[in-house]
Parts: sequence; structure tokens; C-alpha cells
Amino acid sequence: MATLGHVKILILGGDGFCGWPTAMHLADAGHDVMIIDNLVRREWDAELGSGSLTPIATIEERLDAWHEIGGREIRLALGDLLDWEFFSAAVAAYRPEAMVHYAEQSSAPYSMMDREHAVSTQYNNVIGTLNVLFAIREFVPECHLVKLGTMGEYGTPNIDIEEGFIDIEHNGRRDRLPFPKMPGSFYHLTKVHDSHNIHFASRIWGLRATDLNQGVVYGCVTPQTSRDPRLVNRFDYDGVFGTALNRFCVQAAIGHPLSVYGKGGQTRGFLDIRDTVRCVELATVNPPAQGEYRVFNQFTEHFSVRELAEMVVHAAKTLGIEATIEHQPNPRIELEQHYYNPKHTALLDLGLEPHKLSESLLDSLVNVAIENRDRVDESVIDPRVEWTKTHNPVSAAGVVAS
Repeated sequence: MATLGHVKILILGGDGFCGWPTAMHLADAGHDVMIIDNLVRREWDAELGSGSLTPIATIEERLDAWHEIGGREIRLALGDLLDWEFFSAAVAAYRPEAMVHYAEQSSAPYSMMDREHAVSTQYNNVIGTLNVLFAIREFVPECHLVKLGTMGEYGTPNIDIEEGFIDIEHNGRRDRLPFPKMPGSFYHLTKVHDSHNIHFASRIWGLRATDLNQGVVYGCVTPQTSRDPRLVNRFDYDGVFGTALNRFCVQAAIGHPLSVYGKGGQTRGFLDIRDTVRCVELATVNPPAQGEYRVFNQFTEHFSVRELAEMVVHAAKTLGIEATIEHQPNPRIELEQHYYNPKHTALLDLGLEPHKLSESLLDSLVNVAIENRDRVDESVIDPRVEWTKTHNPVSAAGVVAS
């Protein structure tokens, strides 16, 4: 596998939680970077009455600050992947060598809110990715698609989870097939559909693609975001877009019990945002062969929800904060005790040197929550979506009606 030097990279969803630090990281490494984004993530904040714990600048302020501080321009095209005329023209004009695709609705609770949100999530994610595939085929057929998937595609089967494919013997015959999928939300289903469509395009059209099945990302600090307040990344803690770990850190910072859903035995893969941007770079500069579809499981450690809460309690105690844990009914339909042993060697083989949660919990999570605790809105922390309900209406203020 040949390693590339500087690459011309188009980042879809470059204003988002993963997209923005990735854009800066790749630009800092000398790559030519352009962002496409429709800024809808900021609109969802307004819809839900929530927002980032950290104050984030506008995309224009971010790009100006990066040009000033980073010394390299990151170009921007404002528009929607669902707008074929806009998107195809942007791809044809820029002609990227690699395309990093983050531009999807990424919240399981948001997709489970009601029919409208389930449909919009499916349409945005699946049709947007189809447009990406057709744009690559028509304008830049040698471009490498680096697509952000999710470990949630697999669910929690009672067998080891392989990296994308599994060797099967059935009735005396053997084959290597895509690993079975058991997603837990309409959002996670879109990632499965994406994987199938990308795999199909690679087989039929000869496109090259890397599907990064990512675990839960924590932290909002990278070497680039630390250079200027205008470059700061988002920190979501609300009941729709926030992660359990972020929620625990915010609850500890404001003296609220850490809310563990159910028994807390749900186990998932995790990785630092600094590892996310590095994984994307490693995948980008080590592309697959033309026509090859590969899958990397992108996480570095796995923890149960209860273990995360206990780690936050311990970290808070070192700062003189006495945090406690409180169990609540689980609004999701998921196994709370299960086997979980996913493989994740491919990115390590490419040179990833992982950060450990135990080493970064204070600096990149708990301290960020404490520094910004005056911005916490306690009304958005509790879960607002239940999997068993057919309708979870959200008012203009972002509160679910009872």
C-alpha cells in the first residue's frame, strides 16, 4: 500500500464536531483542504433549544481565525449535499483526491423523536451519500471516499465483532461476507444503508472507499483548537445530541447526580477526538486499491456506562468535587448486559498511537465542563426521547410535551 504525501481533500460537514477539528488537523499537516457544509447542525440547536457548552464561533470567524493563526487557508462552499446542482458543481470545480464524509444527522435520539425526524434523518443521510457516490463516479472516479460510519451498525451480537467482514462456513461451503448488522435506531440504520451503497458502488463502479466504523468520540480539545478561542470545538451535553460521558462531566461540574440509564452495563467503544482526526489522516494517506471497499473499526478502548460514571466520579474527587451516581429508567431499547469484543487492529497497524481516557478525562472533559458550568442549561440534560413512543414532540423551547 503506497502512502501518499499531501492530498487535496474535500471535507463534507466540515463545521461539525468531528469535521472542524479534522479540517484544521489536515490543513496543519500540509494538505489542501476545502469544506462543504450547510450549517444545519447549528439550526438543530435552535430547534431543540440547546447548544454547545463551549462557545463556538461562526464558520466565517473560524475560517478567518485559522487563516490568521494556522497560516493556511481552508476554503468553504456553503451548500447542501442534497442539492445535486450545487454539490456536483463544487466537486467538479475542486476535483478532490480524497473526500471525507461527515455530513450526516448523527443523533440516535433525534432520529427516534417521531416520524418526521426519522424520515428526515433517513433522507438526509442516505440520499446525501448517494449523491456523494454519483459525484465521485462522474467527476473524480479515482477519488478516495473516507466515510464516517459507526460501531452502532453492528449492535451487540453475542460473538466477536470483526472489522467489516466475517468468514462464514454454511452447509459445507465457505465465503467472506459483510458482518451482520443489528442497528439500534433509525440513525444507525442509515449508516447500514450507507455501507451497503458504498460497498455496491465499489464493486460495480470500481470506486475506492474506506468505511470508518467509529465508536463514541470524547473530548473537544486538539492542538489546533487550543490555539485561539475562535477555533474552539463543540461540547454537546443535552439529551438529544450529547453523549453519556459529556453529560456525566457536566452533571459533576454543577453538583448534580450522574444519571446512569438502567443498570449501566451497556458497553461501547470510545476514542479521543485527537485520535479521530489522526485516524482519518491515516486512512486518507494510505488509500485502498481502486475498486476496494475496506472497513476499519475506529475506537481505542471500550467501557460500560457504569464504568464511565465511576471514572468521572473519581476524576471529580481529585478536584474536590463529591459527585454521586443515580440510576434512571433507560429511554432506549437495548441490552444492558451483553458480550462485547470488537476487533480494531487495522488503524493501529497503520500507525495510530491512541490516547487513553484515563489520561485525558480531566483536561479535555471535566475541566472543560467546570470552566463553562455557568453556561449549563439543566433543562436540556434529561432524556427527551423514548424509543417505545411513536411521537416525542418537541416544543419551540425544546421541551418534550408530557
